[in-house]
Amino acid sequence: MVLNCQFNSTLRSFVSRPPQNFHPPLFTFQSPLTPFSSPSRHSFHPVMRNSIAIAVPLRLRPNISNTLPHHKLRPTCFHSHEGHTISCVPYAPPQTKPMALHFEILGRFIRARAAQLTLPHFVCQTPLFMPVGTQGLTNNELERIGCQIILGNTYHLALRPTSELLEEAGGLHNFMNWPRAMLTDSGGFQMVSLLHLADITEEGVTFQSPVDGKPMLLTPEESIQIQNRIGADVIMDLDDVVKTTITGPRIEEAMYQTLRWIDRCIAAHKRPHDQNLFGIVQGGLDPELRDICVKGLVDRNLPGYAIGGLAGGEDKDSFWQVVAQCTTALPEDKPALGADMYDCVYPTRTARFGTALIPEGVLKLKHRTTADDTRPIDLPALVCKNYTKAYIHCLVTKDAMGSQLLSYHNLYYMMPLSRNLHTSIVEGRFPMFVCDFLQTMFPKGDVPEWVCNAMEVAGIDIASCCAPFPSCQEKYSSNEIGTNRFDKKLFLKYCK
Repeated sequence: MVLNCQFNSTLRSFVSRPPQNFHPPLFTFQSPLTPFSSPSRHSFHPVMRNSIAIAVPLRLRPNISNTLPHHKLRPTCFHSHEGHTISCVPYAPPQTKPMALHFEILGRFIRARAAQLTLPHFVCQTPLFMPVGTQGLTNNELERIGCQIILGNTYHLALRPTSELLEEAGGLHNFMNWPRAMLTDSGGFQMVSLLHLADITEEGVTFQSPVDGKPMLLTPEESIQIQNRIGADVIMDLDDVVKTTITGPRIEEAMYQTLRWIDRCIAAHKRPHDQNLFGIVQGGLDPELRDICVKGLVDRNLPGYAIGGLAGGEDKDSFWQVVAQCTTALPEDKPALGADMYDCVYPTRTARFGTALIPEGVLKLKHRTTADDTRPIDLPALVCKNYTKAYIHCLVTKDAMGSQLLSYHNLYYMMPLSRNLHTSIVEGRFPMFVCDFLQTMFPKGDVPEWVCNAMEVAGIDIASCCAPFPSCQEKYSSNEIGTNRFDKKLFLKYCK
């Protein structure tokens, strides 16, 4: 599990990359559901039928304009919860809006890249790790350890303290007194994590509130409106998320629905000058569906993109292959969540179970072997300087303060990992950084085979720290091609 958090954080960087003011017509209908906000009427945009080209000036590069052919999507009709059929009519695709970020690449090593990402609230160095909002750490502590962006959950913020209260307070930055950058998700992930409470239709997703059990409708428009009130630097489109372990037509259905919903999100976005809307690539483990989704999103010229629908139970070879495929096709001059930026609940969640992240892997401080160990955890962090393993062992078995100390420690571990990634790429010593990382974590050379395969495609020679495996090309040139998880054409494409 620690490899998921620590190594995947580095892996996503390794395989990362070789008429004006038009408002489309709205339909309104009366819904019996309780939405996230107080009004009981919902507006939505019908599905795009036509395909046109528009020219949009880029705010940060005023002398350049792009002609953007919009992805042609098949029209559909859908039903309200009252059973009324709502027909789709043609409308012009939403105009791509100005961008509130600047992305400058500072260094490369083959597919890996280091960049400077300028957002409204902070200038960030990528690759970077984003802690997921959790209880236990103060803003000062997050700043002290070098946190550049924190992630907030739209679904939970809409429930408590509510987006209306956050808007009254001047946004989440003011509400919690956080001076640096912030990203909010769209609520789409809860389609997987709360699937037993959710009902997904063309209109949106209906959740059963975990607070009072009442149904709540979240549409693409409502998700963007909530995020506009919250005021994060980066906001995400509402996507149709399915587990990667699911097969069959549901994967294709979710991918096309994600593309239909992005236009409704763009049209609903009212703060493009200070909030950046990222589009999320879906398509499961199907390379063709991923390509269709990437193309559809790139045609909309969004400020940034995200590689969605991963870490849902798929095997690790499939994981890195999807990352490699998507980052190859995404624009060079735009940030990608899942490659340049990444988030995970693991550092803080595992802290609540008494586990510390260390360069060698994990240290389980609930284990009785640490009960009389008077040495500190070996990192130059506040926790390690002031507390012994035995003391933390005592806390994590009985007191909530143990979780708080370990959350601080684990995030402290993740922040330098990202900074060192960035610096090693800029200074041209990235392969050495990778080998040092792997030798420390796997001193016996037992690096997982999927890691060796990913590093081969990324162009990084790890033979000095990896036990001998068949090369990726040898393995996937076998008679298993066509029946196993890897597509030979994609492999050759990645290795170019």
